[in-house]
Amino acid sequence: MQAKRIIPCLDVDDGRVVKGIKFKGLEDAGDPVELARRYNEEGADELTFLDIGASYKSRATLLEVVRQVAAEVFIPLCVGGGIRSVEDMREAMNAGADKVSVCTSALKNPALLSEMAAAYGSQCVVLSIDAKRVGGADGKPVWHAFSHGGREDTGRDALEWAVEAVKLGAGEILLNSIDADGTGAGYDLELTRSVLEAVPVPVIASGGAGTLDQIAGVLLPPGFAENWGNADAALVASLLHFGKTTIMEIKKYAESKGVCVRW
Repeated sequence: MQAKRIIPCLDVDDGRVVKGIKFKGLEDAGDPVELARRYNEEGADELTFLDIGASYKSRATLLEVVRQVAAEVFIPLCVGGGIRSVEDMREAMNAGADKVSVCTSALKNPALLSEMAAAYGSQCVVLSIDAKRVGGADGKPVWHAFSHGGREDTGRDALEWAVEAVKLGAGEILLNSIDADGTGAGYDLELTRSVLEAVPVPVIASGGAGTLDQIAGVLLPPGFAENWGNADAALVASLLHFGKTTIMEIKKYAESKGVCVRW
């Protein structure tokens, strides 16, 4: 089994880390530099910073945070939110990001993915998909890709969008379940498996982590658990920010269940 990654996610707004439920009801969760330093020391495999304000002012604040963090930590940094051009990507990379995440801007202009991949390589281009279940027929669920922080339904099938985006140049998928986000009820395993089957690139599962068992489950391949996801990485936020667990506890538990983790 390929080693799986545990990635803390810092949703940053006006220089502070915040967290909500289903993208709503945000509350303060701490200082991003302090949290990043803590997660680096605990053994996080990567860090993801998402500018949920996504205005020019908000992005400038986030880039300053990234500069401060990049000077102190030595794990890959992914920056997303408000990145609308190759120039925006360049600013993030110059600030210390190792890769960038795009969502709304790629939905508006899919060619942006190709432009970014040409400039920095597909390994630096992460497509963030905010997916919400909208129905289905014959027992087959349908998820749509939402834009603008999960507020607008684009009408695009999330699986089809993932396939198209990878062909255009996305080297990784950050898969956010709007239905599960912040609920603690667990990742959307069906969504995770569906996207993994559709694309040949790594998939990061995001949204819903409430227990160590759920984190292990979304990483386990079939045959290891009844509820499995086989994601390449798990994004974790609330559980870590509010002190309910640590990176080390997550890794030890996941390994005890059969997940190959990085030490």
